[in-house]
Amino acid sequence: DLTARLPVPVSAADRARVAELLGRAPEGDFEVVVRDRSGDPVVIRNAPILRDGRPMPTLYWLVGAEARRRVGRLEASGGVRAAEAAVPAAALEAAHARYAAERDAAVAADHTGPRPTGGVGGTRRGVKCLHAHYAWHLAGGDDPVGRWTAAQLAAADDGTIAGPAATGPTAAGPLAARPAVGGPAARTSSAAPDAAET
Repeated sequence: DLTARLPVPVSAADRARVAELLGRAPEGDFEVVVRDRSGDPVVIRNAPILRDGRPMPTLYWLVGAEARRRVGRLEASGGVRAAEAAVPAAALEAAHARYAAERDAAVAADHTGPRPTGGVGGTRRGVKCLHAHYAWHLAGGDDPVGRWTAAQLAAADDGTIAGPAATGPTAAGPLAARPAVGGPAARTSSAAPDAAET
């Protein structure tokens, strides 16, 4: 079971746990926006610009080990192609535009360097990665591919993840509200900007 909560300042334990889940040192700021019932991070919301100035296109990142395993299994069985066939192209295009608008709104107004591009996970069209879509869905995003993924996982439910049960606010929070990215309360990890979740 998953729970979504208003973002709170990232603790040292969160920083360490997300780094462990990612398998690498932190590169950017994030908030934990979905946790499992034990409090373990499942979805993080990344700052759109990494600490070194590189753009980060993936706003919502699926970090929970069990969720990643299950979605990875769905992808391995042809899930990306199946999702593209099941979701109308216009609905997918609209989702990419909503995701990009939310992410771009979190870029500081005075930022002059490279900016993230594309929609969900940096994709310009189609479906690149079910993990990114599912993460946004779990965080409360209006993502038809995320809903499709949740339905597939529910159909093959092994009792560990309650897909669509997690919802919550996505547009508000410290990263969206700050005029500049990178305050001490939120500093921890995100993944490399060109690597969508796998």
